[in-house]
Amino acid sequence: MTKSELILRLAESNPHLYQRDVERIVTTIFGEIAEALARGDRVELRGFGAFSVKRRDARVGRNPRTGDSVRVDEKFVPYFKTGKQLRDRLNAEDA
Repeated sequence: MTKSELILRLAESNPHLYQRDVERIVTTIFGEIAEALARGDRVELRGFGAFSVKRRDARVGRNPRTGDSVRVDEKFVPYFKTGKQLRDRLNAEDA
């Protein structure tokens, strides 16, 4: 599902809201999650999962085309861990 599909579904299920307002709400939520992660904070959505930032150490990698060694700097990457309710829903026997 893309962001625009999410906005469309939410707008359809909430006919009392204008689509532009739903778009603003979704954009604000995503923006706040991104800002929190940029600050190094953890974002937990109970029943859904938690977003956090993990640090990857600097390392020596390989260029797959030439095989040459390439230095890869330290970096921070977003990480998502599913919540128990979401995991249970995905692994339900009757699904």
